[in-house]
Amino acid sequence: MKPINRRDFFSINSGLGCGCSLMSQATQNDANRGRTGPLGAADLYPLGSNFRITNVKTFGVTLPTPEQADRPYVFVKIETNQGVYGWGEGTLEGKAAATIHCIEDFKEFLIGADPMPVEHHWQSMYIHSFYRAGPVIGSAIAAIDQALWDIRGKILNQPVYKLLGGPYDPAGVRGYYHVRASTPAEMREVRAKAKQLGVTAIKGGIPGYYEWIETHGSIARAVKHVETLRVNLGEEIDIGIDFHAKTSPSVASILCREMEPYRLLFIEEPCPPENVKAMQRIARRTKVPIATGERLVASYNCRELVELGIVDIIQTDINHCGGITALWKIGALCDASGVKVAPHACEGPIGGLASVHVDAAMPNFLVQEICSGVEPGVKEKIWEEWFGFPAMRMVNGKYPLPTKPGLGFDLDEKAVTKFKFEGTRPMARVFHSDGSVAAW
Repeated sequence: MKPINRRDFFSINSGLGCGCSLMSQATQNDANRGRTGPLGAADLYPLGSNFRITNVKTFGVTLPTPEQADRPYVFVKIETNQGVYGWGEGTLEGKAAATIHCIEDFKEFLIGADPMPVEHHWQSMYIHSFYRAGPVIGSAIAAIDQALWDIRGKILNQPVYKLLGGPYDPAGVRGYYHVRASTPAEMREVRAKAKQLGVTAIKGGIPGYYEWIETHGSIARAVKHVETLRVNLGEEIDIGIDFHAKTSPSVASILCREMEPYRLLFIEEPCPPENVKAMQRIARRTKVPIATGERLVASYNCRELVELGIVDIIQTDINHCGGITALWKIGALCDASGVKVAPHACEGPIGGLASVHVDAAMPNFLVQEICSGVEPGVKEKIWEEWFGFPAMRMVNGKYPLPTKPGLGFDLDEKAVTKFKFEGTRPMARVFHSDGSVAAW
């Protein structure tokens, strides 16, 4: 685009305002070049490829499993003029329909554009939305970004992790499953299965819901639960405990101190993540590593937590934070401050597989979550049918690295459309005994 000097800037269409002037100029530049596509796309054509985005398809997919009730999958397929296509995921718990509509809005940014300049597309979607991305915009961008990286890898005939400079470990990336056990006997069964699979990390939670100031009995039950996990899972398994922001800073501070003897890998979301100063108070009062981030979008949301040295581990979700591009930048931000990254992943398989690519090239990667148990369930069997391999299942305690170009899988549209989209369903809504709203 031809630079606009100060005098020209204030003289062009002054009655319409500077935003209209700039848009008119960009449109005219595109028209002068005789090319079609999104606003401003013509400036990138000389440096890009001959590939053009021809379609952006969205798929809402509701699996017939109770655990997926509030998170029907949101998948994106981006097609090009040369037959290469890419898949991405923007599943957002409780807001699937809103994310689908947001992706539809972004079609105007993409149809006719070269898919290769992924960073440009990310910047355009984020900045030109004007209002900084929350979870809906972040998840929509994430789906598109993953699909663009999938295309980029296929065009360059390389897995995405190689484009990012990986892998660090050809055997894969360390992961953890969720413990689905409530009794000591069930916990010992999890331990035996984990040992058989080579799994070295498990995540659990704390029981019940917590008032702003809690009773000794409630706190004692939570601590006893974690003690039972440690005793029955054994010392060879690292344990993360998710508070899920159910606790206030005062209650969390007590719980964190009481749980120090159990040598936890981390305590996750000890208070709402938007309360940075409260998180800082908790971190100062405990020796347990503090983790948070699944609800944060882009590196901008993580900056204060990292710069102030509040957290030890950032857990942003590739399906919410803005995709591969965003997760990679978050990793770089954290690396500069000695903070580890353990990405959250409690949605569908495409985002999980995309996370593995970033993990494999990230020097400060710690461990990758997947919201599955040590025994595969219905959803895991459906994933295997879709991809032809056991997606997001560990081998010797690690998620294997794909070897095919792009994200390393193919997916038939007919396979996902077999499961109809049943609309958005809210996440769990829970209340205290007096009717006041509780955090889930």
